[in-house]
Amino acid sequence: MTAWTGRVDGATADHLRWHQAVAPYTPGRDPGACVFVGFASDEGVRRNKGRPGAAAGPDALRRALAPMALATPLRAYDAGTVTVTDGRLEDGQRRLGATVSALLDAGAFPVVLGGGHEVAFGTYLGVAGSARRTTGTTIGILNLDAHFDLRPDPVASSGTPFRQILESDADVRYAVIGISQPSNTTVLFDTADRLDVRYLLDDDCAPERAAAFVTEFLAGIDLLYLTIDLDVLPAAVAPGVSAPAAFGVALPTVQAICDQVTASGVLAVAEIAELNPELDIDARTARTAARLIHRLVTGHVRAG
Repeated sequence: MTAWTGRVDGATADHLRWHQAVAPYTPGRDPGACVFVGFASDEGVRRNKGRPGAAAGPDALRRALAPMALATPLRAYDAGTVTVTDGRLEDGQRRLGATVSALLDAGAFPVVLGGGHEVAFGTYLGVAGSARRTTGTTIGILNLDAHFDLRPDPVASSGTPFRQILESDADVRYAVIGISQPSNTTVLFDTADRLDVRYLLDDDCAPERAAAFVTEFLAGIDLLYLTIDLDVLPAAVAPGVSAPAAFGVALPTVQAICDQVTASGVLAVAEIAELNPELDIDARTARTAARLIHRLVTGHVRAG
């Protein structure tokens, strides 16, 4: 809880900031409340030959969110951080999955703080293994990302999680907003077509088109898992990532997508990935990510 500190202007609701609203998580408290869980991992990025440092992301996100003011009172909780050690990525993903499943089964709204984008496979395990995933339930994964993360590599990494998911689960639908053509080979586009992945190129992310894309995708989904790789944003907005975007999707568009998704009534879990504090400039990326988390939580309509 050391990251949840900050300025205190007063003890009443009119003075409330995030660090005053977050308490340690105890199972069974406040069903429906937001519960943060960290995933401290660089292993997937390392395997994907990226720039390490995302393991420090969870606490950097907490520090950036902590001083933000809340317009209305809320209670939120922190379930701690799953840490990947000694290169044991798959073990960490399983542990994260068990944590997310337990939170969903307790009625919570989990918000996962990465970590490299290998966090996605662990979060998926949590959604798929929860009691809310009943027979016939369709899970939708909406990824805001410059990359498909569908690499055919035999060893799991930050570049493989969605291929792993789609090849093992026929009841998952996957869509990506913000794909950068120069950052994805033809093999990856072919893989996306083979796996029936819906996507919107960064060139095509005008606000109205992005909103229509999201509306169409949500129409066939029972439980939604939103994952945001911060490299979807322009490098000027989000420099603190492993692979900064030369073009990216404008922050107002990304924020509008978050608002649309969290108010949809089907969002079960949200996730932020790829914050690398070592590469950030004046905590610019962390502050931007914290604003998106703030919007997702304060505007959330509980998934049925």
